[in-house]
Amino acid sequence: MTFGPCGGVRDDASCELDARPCPFARERAQIVRWPEAGSGSPRPASRLLDAVDRGPVVLTDLTIPAYDVAGLTTVVRTLGDSCDAVLVGEHQNRPDFPPTLMATLVAQAGGVPWVTLACRDRNRLVLEQELAGLAVAGVDGVLCVTGDGRAQGVRPGVTQVFDLDGTQLAALASSQGHAVAVPEAPAAVPRDLRPARLVEKERAGARLAVLNHVATAAEVASFVSAARSLGLSIPVIAAVAVYTDERSAKVLQNFPGLHVDTEQVAAVLASTDVRAAGIEAALQEARSLLAVAGVAGVNLSGLASGEGELAGARVKAEIGARIREGR
Repeated sequence: MTFGPCGGVRDDASCELDARPCPFARERAQIVRWPEAGSGSPRPASRLLDAVDRGPVVLTDLTIPAYDVAGLTTVVRTLGDSCDAVLVGEHQNRPDFPPTLMATLVAQAGGVPWVTLACRDRNRLVLEQELAGLAVAGVDGVLCVTGDGRAQGVRPGVTQVFDLDGTQLAALASSQGHAVAVPEAPAAVPRDLRPARLVEKERAGARLAVLNHVATAAEVASFVSAARSLGLSIPVIAAVAVYTDERSAKVLQNFPGLHVDTEQVAAVLASTDVRAAGIEAALQEARSLLAVAGVAGVNLSGLASGEGELAGARVKAEIGARIREGR
């Protein structure tokens, strides 16, 4: 990694992969500057970016059964008009169809695909091929990430690549004419460098920022304000934690650099109707985040339900529809 720190720095400033300290989080570390400003080219065509111009948007994580066209189609259709676009994830422990095919399948099912590209399993040449294919497939945008390192015991015989990091990939995608989103983790160490790091990603070509989970809307407000003061101009989408049972809550609590409101989680899980309480908690968080100056929308993020992908999609669809009704 050249343009660190990634979003997986633990609270003790160690790497998510092992106990070694993150070199980008050492004392008096400085942000790594992108060497040149963006090209200033016209904004790429994108339904999601156009929707941002009209008001707050809803981006929904697409949680689907792997290698299952019928399951993907059902989930996308279940989400329907509850969101402005779906975010196709990329997981170190759950490989799925290649990005170009994912974009095609989502579009055929009626969704607006934003596809995650990660550097873990693809070298620069393959990433260039994917970007070219995604352009032909008509993807609405790409989320460019370095990618989580594969956990110990998960496909140990498979080489991890990391030819590029997420910022370099964003520049590559932008140079090929894509609408580019980038992630940032406001709650991850070193927190003081995070706003400036997002500014550098914009300089590399990002058109949209998608934030990782934080515990409170006040933290998002502080982060966005700091980033804007440093020159950030792209729209920011904040994450809403979506969980309706213990399993889906635990998934959100086990990622380095990602924080959720633990008291709220405990209150939801103690409720007599956990599903309803989880939906109401997500709606409350979404409304708080949308009230933050500079937040252009929310990302409904998380497994949503431990009862399967379709159950999770129904939860997200209900939340998304109620957010859109009130916007």
